[in-house]
Amino acid sequence: MHRGAENKTREERVKQVMDGESSVHDYISYIPVGGAVEKLKSWQSQGAEIIYLSSHETAEDVEKDKLVLEKYDFPKEQIFYRQNGESYKDIAEKIIPDVLIEDDCESIGGEKEMTITFVKPEIKQKIKSIVVKEFSGIDNLPNNISDL
Repeated sequence: MHRGAENKTREERVKQVMDGESSVHDYISYIPVGGAVEKLKSWQSQGAEIIYLSSHETAEDVEKDKLVLEKYDFPKEQIFYRQNGESYKDIAEKIIPDVLIEDDCESIGGEKEMTITFVKPEIKQKIKSIVVKEFSGIDNLPNNISDL
């Protein structure tokens, strides 16, 4: 999440995005939400392959994502991003993850902005979709990957 969201409530964080808070676009200063790093490492240690889907569309901006992930010691895995007119659903349909965890996109329009919304039904049935409230993090998700 953006640096300005630190020590704010989830609702305040959403409002910051909607109000155009300056740190929202300062990608290199992003910070983890809650215990995301520990949760992902735990899942990885149980055999999960963690794949990141960036909101960015250029390799230059994805490099900023990589630096943030490294800075906070997130599991080192592949980052996918939209290229050449791709949408998020195009990437999801290409990689077909077992589980897709995404937020509800509250601050930018909700369900119509989510990846899973537009995935083809025949592919969607192969993906376990988990939607979390924007800026709530993944702390409340199960610790055991078999419980996802």
